[in-house]
Amino acid sequence: MNEIATNTAKFLLQVKAIKLNNDNPFTWASGRKSPIYCDNRVTLSYPEIRTFIRQSFVEVIKEQFGEVDVIAGVATGGIAQGALVAQELGKPFVYVRSEEKKHGLTNQIEGEIHEGQTVVVIEDLVSTGKSSLIAVRALREKGCIVKGMAAIFTYGLAVAAKNFEETDVALHTLTNYDTLIQVASEESYILPEQMASLTAWRVNPEKWSDDHMN
Repeated sequence: MNEIATNTAKFLLQVKAIKLNNDNPFTWASGRKSPIYCDNRVTLSYPEIRTFIRQSFVEVIKEQFGEVDVIAGVATGGIAQGALVAQELGKPFVYVRSEEKKHGLTNQIEGEIHEGQTVVVIEDLVSTGKSSLIAVRALREKGCIVKGMAAIFTYGLAVAAKNFEETDVALHTLTNYDTLIQVASEESYILPEQMASLTAWRVNPEKWSDDHMN
């Protein structure tokens, strides 16, 4: 585990941006049961953590993507994070909706961006990657060159890896599920015997959900 991944996981657990509960699983919007619930927007309320995440994003972007013209945030979780990163880098910022607005200018991309510009997309959380990659497609349709995506956290699901590979998008995250549950165990957020169940969820979340349905 690298230092950024470990410290990010510690911060997310510390402020309960990520909650783990094997015994009373959370219900996602899809109706599926899960032992984990993630709301990284909570980190924005803590200046020290907000600054750490911003600077970690900047480091990842410089190391993995090099020079970039524009930073784009995915609505809604990636908007604030993306704006903070763009400010630190001194770059223009736009954000991308999941679909075009139904009124006004009917924009999907909010802000000024031009064909041929290079972009790094900022996201707070990657689950299957489906909603995140909608933003990538919108930017490409605008004629932009998407260098890749940076996110705070990924569940590390196989379906996400497949979706990013098929869309030819490089994804770099500050931390990930495996690091998170390892840190959670070391910091006594979970019991050692709960590790097997948490690992089983990541391998097959559908089966885990079915097994834990009331």
